[in-house]
Amino acid sequence: MGTIMTYGYDPYLSTLSPFHGAVYAVVESVTKYVAMGGDYKKAWLTFQEYFEKLRNEPTRWGKPLAALLGAYVVQEKLQIAAIGGKDSMSGSYNDLDVPPTLVSFCVGTVDTGKVVSNEFKKVGSKVYILKAKYTKDFVPNFENLKENYELVHKLIKEGKVLSVATIGQYGIANTISKMCFGNKIGFEFEDEKCLFKPRYGAFIIEAKEELNIDKLEILGNTISEKEIRISKNEILDLEELIKLWEEPLEKVFPTKTAKTENKVENIISDKKCSITPKIKIAKPRVFIPIFPGTNCEYDLTKAFEDAGAIVNTSVFRNLKPEHIEESIEEFERQINEAQIIMLPGGFSAGDEPDGSGKFIASVFRNAKLTDAIHKHLNEQDGLMLGICNGFQALIKLGLLPYGKIMDMDDTMPTLTYNDIARHQSKLVNTKVVSKLSPWFNKVDLGQEFIIPISHGEGKFVATEEVMKELIKNGQIATQYVDLDGNASMDIAFNPNGSVYAVEGITSKDGRILGKMGHSERSYRADVLRNVPGNKDQKLFESGVEYYS
Repeated sequence: MGTIMTYGYDPYLSTLSPFHGAVYAVVESVTKYVAMGGDYKKAWLTFQEYFEKLRNEPTRWGKPLAALLGAYVVQEKLQIAAIGGKDSMSGSYNDLDVPPTLVSFCVGTVDTGKVVSNEFKKVGSKVYILKAKYTKDFVPNFENLKENYELVHKLIKEGKVLSVATIGQYGIANTISKMCFGNKIGFEFEDEKCLFKPRYGAFIIEAKEELNIDKLEILGNTISEKEIRISKNEILDLEELIKLWEEPLEKVFPTKTAKTENKVENIISDKKCSITPKIKIAKPRVFIPIFPGTNCEYDLTKAFEDAGAIVNTSVFRNLKPEHIEESIEEFERQINEAQIIMLPGGFSAGDEPDGSGKFIASVFRNAKLTDAIHKHLNEQDGLMLGICNGFQALIKLGLLPYGKIMDMDDTMPTLTYNDIARHQSKLVNTKVVSKLSPWFNKVDLGQEFIIPISHGEGKFVATEEVMKELIKNGQIATQYVDLDGNASMDIAFNPNGSVYAVEGITSKDGRILGKMGHSERSYRADVLRNVPGNKDQKLFESGVEYYS
């Protein structure tokens, strides 16, 4: 099971009529919920309300009242309860007022195997529209709406649809465009429609097979050409539409950097894993230290437990000096008992200035913990893994690429700010280019994976001399690659600008792996269902099975 959450709000409609704005905020949130695979009868609502200062003016008092009445009408008709919310009557500054605001959120659980996303999935699909009916007062015909919800839910449950999207305030043109953008699949209308008319509560459905249902009207079909064909004389280029769609906010939130023509070496190492476990352990122990700002410990605990390990976590407490001493003693004990040390991602100490991961590194430079880690690696047959912030800590300690904690100097590799000078959060293609490490024992050399990244300082930097040594040793574990599997400096594929498109490296013996991509967020089959491709690196299984 999983959780789905949707929202609805149209500020323009709400300005014209707070009542209708609230009605369709709730309707849109429920419609989107149904489009994802939810059963509207099992949904819950919560509202975010924000209005101008009411003062002593009856008209101003009437706006939140009208909005709440509108929301209540939908709740009563659909028999869905609101379970809380947030409200404010302070949205005025001098003569400026916020529009009447009631944002509706619809929440519920769903079978993750039945979840449907809204981008077109394949070429040659029939696409239908399921229209909604309204009264003369522009209020939904709720009996019709409930019938539509039941039909869409039934089609999704029976596996007859590939994608479902809602239309809402901007009309068919907006919805079809976005459905095309997702996988860059084109669309051809069967006949001309009213493309920009608001259609609250209506659906567009991409079907797996032809659907002979009276309520459904054929809208068109998906095509291989990257274009939207409105008519024979009106054809829109999909790439140009995407460019126009992205352009308005590019100056505010840039997504691109200057293009580089530099070719990047596709690294492939023939080095094989040469270490084997000294003692077999049915359930190896994993220690995950938790620092201020760590936020991936739950995902990693789940990943390692799913792989068959026993996981212990411990929070580094630093409120008082005695807490620090106690935490160091506890960390030392946990390291001595563990087979695997896992440094998780997050934003340690709020991503401290001049490089995140410094706080974690400074803790492990404590003499007791340094000795414990060296013993773990050199005497106890231990493994280490660091992801994102944990990778940064391994680099700043010297554990990567050198395999031991040491003082840093200017010749050593580091991780620094992304080329784009801000945080990047997206999916990337990565390729396994070395199997030196046991962490990659269960995948093939050259195998590609789609992995989530989320970081502001993920650019791997090293001198040419260091890079040649790492490549020779097989220590470059993974590279960012394009859709053809080639290492790339294009920000679309290499989100931070890492030299040689490096995503992950290992120590010389392969015991320690550091990488930027959050493998713990994508290994489950029910995650990122709308994204095709291999997302499970079997990283955690490999680490656990090393000891079996």
